[in-house]
Amino acid sequence: MRVLSIYTELLQKRGHKIFIVSMPLSQLTLIQQLRSLLRCRGWQSAPKTQKSNFDKVDVESRVIETNRPITDLDVTDADIVMATWWETAEWVAKLSPRKGTKVYFLQHYEAFDYVPKGRVEATWWLPMHKIAVAQWLTDIAGNEYGDLSVSLVPPTVDTKQFYNPLSRGKQPRGKQLVPTVELHYNTTPWKGCDIALQPFSIAAKKIPHLRLVAFGSGHDSSHPNLLHKDTEYNKEPTQDQLTDFYSKCDAWAFSSRSEGFGLPILEAMACGTPVIGTPSGLAPELLAGGGGILVKPEDPENMAKAIEQICQLSDAEWCAMSETALERVINYTWEDATNLFDAALYTALER
Repeated sequence: MRVLSIYTELLQKRGHKIFIVSMPLSQLTLIQQLRSLLRCRGWQSAPKTQKSNFDKVDVESRVIETNRPITDLDVTDADIVMATWWETAEWVAKLSPRKGTKVYFLQHYEAFDYVPKGRVEATWWLPMHKIAVAQWLTDIAGNEYGDLSVSLVPPTVDTKQFYNPLSRGKQPRGKQLVPTVELHYNTTPWKGCDIALQPFSIAAKKIPHLRLVAFGSGHDSSHPNLLHKDTEYNKEPTQDQLTDFYSKCDAWAFSSRSEGFGLPILEAMACGTPVIGTPSGLAPELLAGGGGILVKPEDPENMAKAIEQICQLSDAEWCAMSETALERVINYTWEDATNLFDAALYTALER
């Protein structure tokens, strides 16, 4: 959503007119309400509002009245109509030509166990021009679906929001007084939090006082709480607080089993924080230059060694890795990304 909101703002500044159609907030099902009553939590009120990356973007939008497929009646006539998720691709495919040339924005390959894989795969065969955020997605489109015309448009990071303190006239960062590892806590299995937590426990036996910091959107009671009891956990930090979180650790643990791109890697590196990452999304390319350590998938001992390596660096060695991480992200801006996105839209029209 952050990526979409940034493109919306920058494309409008270039003269494009954008109209967004979205779903209302999800309501709890009867079964979920009954579970809440059985756990003595009472009947849960439906949320009325939700924070959004679009809150500060001046864009015309419509929230339809209920969760249902989008139809011609919901969408204005346009030059381009864009799907941003496999289910919306099904809807866009059925819209009339008056609604615009059909484009499919790919930020992941959502063929997960908890979604209907056959339907997801079918959307990749649809005759839409595809815009992908990572090379591995364009490879899937070409190798598995015969589409060799995908536009590759990697996102980047907002260096006004995520930044190294040195760039703001402050003292350069050094290692933390207490060795600190940080992660984004999410109980979704493919996010792989368990992959990072076990290595932390292994490394903590060798590094005295090793500290774990985490932030996330809150604990899902339907999943076991995997966090260690001594973890500093921050629930739903604001966008403005994220830089502080990225900047107060020696290493950021990126442990996804599957990822479309891996935007937190860029955000951490923009704050001068080395990343320890599994080879998902764009982690292999982003960490190849030395701004962190790429580890083997599903290998706790290997990630634990990476944690130990970074936490045991001298201050000068750590600062050199921090500077390498920062240099990796500052030479490709959102204006550069928007140039590519803009060109991809015109490619779609020409096709």
